[in-house]
Amino acid sequence: MPSFEEELRMDEEESVREIAFIREQLPQDLKTAFSDDDLYYFLDAIVDYYYDSGILESTAEEVDIDLQAVANAICEQALRDKQGRFNPEEVVYVVEADMDFQEQSL
Repeated sequence: MPSFEEELRMDEEESVREIAFIREQLPQDLKTAFSDDDLYYFLDAIVDYYYDSGILESTAEEVDIDLQAVANAICEQALRDKQGRFNPEEVVYVVEADMDFQEQSL
C-alpha cells in the first residue's frame, strides 16, 4: 500500500496528465484561454458539483450528466469564489474533456 506522500505524488501526476489531455481536447481558440490554475480550479469545481448533486452516490449503471449544467455551475461558483468570470459556453469543453479523460482512465 502506497504511503500518504506517494498517494499525493501519484494524484499530482494524474492531475498533470489530465490538464495536458484537456488542453489537447480544447478547440484551438481555447487552448490558451485558460491558465493551468483555471483548469485545476475547474477540475475541483467539477468534483464538487458531482458530489453536491448526488451523482457520485448514484447506484444506476448509467447516469446522464448535463454538461452545460455542470459548466454553468462552475462559472457561477467561480464568480462566488472570486476566481474570475468565465463563459459557460467555453467551460463546457473543459467539462467534456474531463469526462473523456475519466472514461479513458477506467
